[in-house]
Amino acid sequence: MMVEVLVPQVRSLLRAIEQFDRQISVLFRKHPDRPLFECLPGAGAALAPRLLAAFGADRDRFQSAQEIQQLSGIAPVTEKSGKQYWVHWRWACSKFLRQSFHEFADHSRKWCGWAKALYQQLRRRGQNHHAAVRMLAFKWIRILFHCWKTRTCYDESIYLKSLQKRNPSLWTEIQALPPRVRRQPAA
Repeated sequence: MMVEVLVPQVRSLLRAIEQFDRQISVLFRKHPDRPLFECLPGAGAALAPRLLAAFGADRDRFQSAQEIQQLSGIAPVTEKSGKQYWVHWRWACSKFLRQSFHEFADHSRKWCGWAKALYQQLRRRGQNHHAAVRMLAFKWIRILFHCWKTRTCYDESIYLKSLQKRNPSLWTEIQALPPRVRRQPAA
């Protein structure tokens, strides 16, 4: 009897979720910032609208990437007392934003060579899966913030050129990836 009562409720819930998904898709297609989030590696139809919602349309809302990192809970908290200090993750934050950036970072490593290389490098250094993904999300937020503020689409070749100069150890990791995974910067 309980299952017979629950099945219509679940069907009704699924119809409502489908309606929300359709409406989100319609609104996302109309949004002027859609291309900025649609072109992100691994964002897809579900995460691109969530990332757009995280940043919003008001460019004056955030003055730095650090504000978004803290609001979303991706930035760690460092506490000090005397000569001791400890680092922990942020409890007072938007869980939806944290989950959105965490999921995007995790998906990006499957579609983006430098993200995969950074994740592997962090894992080898002893970070667990979720800590490595949060660190990747931390880096992605800085990149996304710049793209959002300047209204420019993410261009992996530009970021790879920067990595080649600024992070030789990660650049070496990227070079070790199979050619189909990594992308080379344009010469």
